[in-house]
Amino acid sequence: MHAVSHRFTPDDMAVIAAALAVAGLDTIEVGHGDGMGGSSYQYGFAAATDVEYLRAVKSVLTKTKLAVLLLPGIGTHRDLEKAAKYGADTVRIATHVTEADIAAQHVQIAKSLGMEAICFLMMAHMAPTAKVVEQARLFDSYGADVVYVTDSAGALLPHQVGERIAAVKEAVSVPVGFHAHNNLGLAVGNTLAAVAAGASSVDGCLCGLGAAAGNAQTEILAAVFDRMGIHTGIDLYKVMDAAEDVVQPRMHRPQIVGKLGLTTGWAGVYGSFMLHATRAGDKYGIDPRDILVELGRLKTVGGQEDLIIDVASRFAREAGDSGKHLLQRI
Repeated sequence: MHAVSHRFTPDDMAVIAAALAVAGLDTIEVGHGDGMGGSSYQYGFAAATDVEYLRAVKSVLTKTKLAVLLLPGIGTHRDLEKAAKYGADTVRIATHVTEADIAAQHVQIAKSLGMEAICFLMMAHMAPTAKVVEQARLFDSYGADVVYVTDSAGALLPHQVGERIAAVKEAVSVPVGFHAHNNLGLAVGNTLAAVAAGASSVDGCLCGLGAAAGNAQTEILAAVFDRMGIHTGIDLYKVMDAAEDVVQPRMHRPQIVGKLGLTTGWAGVYGSFMLHATRAGDKYGIDPRDILVELGRLKTVGGQEDLIIDVASRFAREAGDSGKHLLQRI
């Protein structure tokens, strides 16, 4: 949804979800790119409500599990209750890599509603392995069913992924997962490194359609895992058809590692910031790469989208001041 400015309609989602279900995918996450409750001025308005998306997708699923994303501070317990009411089987609860404690109540509520609780440690490149392990143990203690190491900025290298996954797997009592972004062109390679280190759940998007340069491509992962002899239950032809015939016609732009996506990964910036930085750069006449690099220097995290405008407007003022000083010297 980030890559299409949250403009997929419920019908779009139903068609895509149906194609994924036919292809044999285990779980499909739907909704606004910032999760339940994310449709807002701050994060961008979606084309429909959370309930409309859930109803549309649930109607086309039989065996495939329906998942939602919830970021504590954006989504609330009311959103969790709404998700359960309208058919979500799983909630993926995502916090910054050092803030697992803010998800304790959300995990407990999800479990009380009979939902599977998958917990995400986002921006995992921003913390050393020991801190990632510490936070993963907190999720485990709250009752998480799966703990994910999440490379939200697409900034990790394969050996860093392997180190974090192996350490978390040894430290927790539940399965470990990995979510990759492709900003450095490493999403598939990093996912393979995660699997080699013990991850049993991994994420993908058809056509890699995700924030910034996108996620690992589901259809490529399916093909690679098949070559490796790893059984996923996915029909390769059908998932390729879903990507090329269903998703590609609905894409707003090619999903490539362009200069802005690459800058996002190099600077270690939250993937969804890329489009916000592009818009701010257009508005203030600033190279969005400069905005992204500054956001990386400031160590911004998801939820701090307001700082993008602050950075762009500050750069514009500084550029204007420099021009005035030059004029005075002349």
